[in-house]
Amino acid sequence: MKIATLDNGSIDGELIVVSQDGKMAAKASQIAPTFQNALDLWEEKQEALEDLYQKLNSGDLAEAFPLEINKLLSPLPRAYAWLDGSAFIQHVKLVRKARGAELPEDLLRVPLMYQGVSDRFLTPTEDIPQIDESHGTDFEGEVGVITDHIPMGSSPEEAEEKILFFVLINDVSLRGLIPAELKNGFGFLQGKPASSLSPFAITPSELGKAWSNGRINLPLNVKYNDKVFGRANAGEMHFSFGELLAHAARTRDLHRGTILGSGTVSNENPEVGSSCLAEKRMIEKINDGDIKTPFMKVGDTIEMNMLDEDGHDLFGTIKQKVIKSNARDIKSVR
Repeated sequence: MKIATLDNGSIDGELIVVSQDGKMAAKASQIAPTFQNALDLWEEKQEALEDLYQKLNSGDLAEAFPLEINKLLSPLPRAYAWLDGSAFIQHVKLVRKARGAELPEDLLRVPLMYQGVSDRFLTPTEDIPQIDESHGTDFEGEVGVITDHIPMGSSPEEAEEKILFFVLINDVSLRGLIPAELKNGFGFLQGKPASSLSPFAITPSELGKAWSNGRINLPLNVKYNDKVFGRANAGEMHFSFGELLAHAARTRDLHRGTILGSGTVSNENPEVGSSCLAEKRMIEKINDGDIKTPFMKVGDTIEMNMLDEDGHDLFGTIKQKVIKSNARDIKSVR
C-alpha cells in the first residue's frame, strides 16, 4: 500500500491512498482523517485502507483523481518522534574525519542516534530556507521507517515486526554549526533544522524481495543541480532497522507514528557517489588534498528517489531548492 497526505490547509492534511504507479489517488478521510489517526487505530483501519488501495489499482473507483506531487505534504506532516541513526559506517568515518573528530570506540557495536525536529516536516517539494550560506547547508539522503507501538526493552526481532511503513528522508544539516554544538557535549540543535519526507509512505509489501535482513536492498538515487550525485545502495547498513529500533527503545516506548532514519546512505565503493555533500568534500580532500565542492547555496536543487527492479518510482521524488530566508541570522540570536 502507498499512502500520502494531501494539503487541505490544515497542519495535518488529509489522508489519501496512492496507486502503485504513483499516478492516481483517492481520498481516505472516510476511513481515517489523517495518517496519524490511521496509525493510532491501525488494527481497525488497515483492512479498509488496503481494500481502498486495491480498488484504486483496479481502476474501479469513480472518485479517483490524478495525483499532483506539489499538492502533498510529507506523509506525516508532524510526528511524535523523529529519531535518526547512523547505520552506514563509511558515512560516520568520512564525516568524523571531516571535522577532525575521533571515531567512537564502540562504533561497530552501538548505533549513533539523535532526536531531531518532528513538529513539522518540510513537504517533498518545499524550498529549503537558508539564513546564512556560512552555516553550510547540506542534504542527507536516507531511508526510514514509521512504526507501530514498540514497547521499551524490545529485541531487534520484536522491533522489526513493528515496522508499518517506509519513507525516504532528506535530513537537512547545517555543517557549519554542528562542530561547535558537539564540542559543548550536548548534541545537535541549531545544526539540525526541519527535514523532509518522500511524497509516499509505503508498506513492506511494496518492496517485495528488496526488503530483507532488516534492510532495503536498493540504490538511493540522488541528483544535485540536475546531475547524478550518488547511487549508494541502502542495503549496506551495518545495523539493521530492527537493531536501530531496539537501541532507541532501550529506555523508552516508541509510540505509533515514530519515524526512525537510517542515517545517510553510504557505501565504501567511491564509484557509487555520495548521498550528502560532506562525504564528497572529504573524499576530495583525501584524494586531491583540497575541497572543491561548496555546501548548498541559494538556487541549488536536490532530488532523491528510489526505483524498484522494474524502474518504478517507489516513494515518489523529493525535489527541493534552497532559498534565502528572511529570518534573523542565528548568530545574532542570544
